[in-house]
Amino acid sequence: MAHEDIEIDTDAIQRRMDGAMGALKHEFASLRTGRASASIVDAIQVEAYGQMTPITQLGTVNVPEPRMVVINVWDKGMIQKVEKAIRESGIGINPVTDGPLIRLPIPELNEERRKQLTKVAAGYAENAKIAIRNVRRDGMDQIKKAKGMGEDDQKMWSEEVQDMTDKAIAAVDKALESKQAEIMQV
Repeated sequence: MAHEDIEIDTDAIQRRMDGAMGALKHEFASLRTGRASASIVDAIQVEAYGQMTPITQLGTVNVPEPRMVVINVWDKGMIQKVEKAIRESGIGINPVTDGPLIRLPIPELNEERRKQLTKVAAGYAENAKIAIRNVRRDGMDQIKKAKGMGEDDQKMWSEEVQDMTDKAIAAVDKALESKQAEIMQV
């Protein structure tokens, strides 16, 4: 096998880096800003039918206005369990039950809570960067272990993986900056 035939699977590396970015976006979506978002209840699990079930599988989640999330629970017998799960979730919102609807009025965030949330967002971003650096390390290990690869090829592949890493880290920084601006916006 000629050394020119040696390929490093940069698509897989890119997919894994994109995966870290996707996970970060999902975590950011769960952070409550002053605006209502259906994703605020995504992570909440309800004890339903003998197992833990996401709220999104027990009812329809809508955002009828900027500061209100409404959950239309399909099974009337689950309303109190859904309400209890929301209260115990730590999202800091008191659900208001109105027939089959559970309303979640989104309160204004105070300055202290905003600052806390920007720190949480920074923590999420740091975890994403760590995941990206781990992918980079794996890619660099692949390059080192590739048999028959010349120094020039190793350098070229290393530079490509580093370039992908730099772009992914920059995307994380940009996403964090934008999320923190959104959180601090009154």
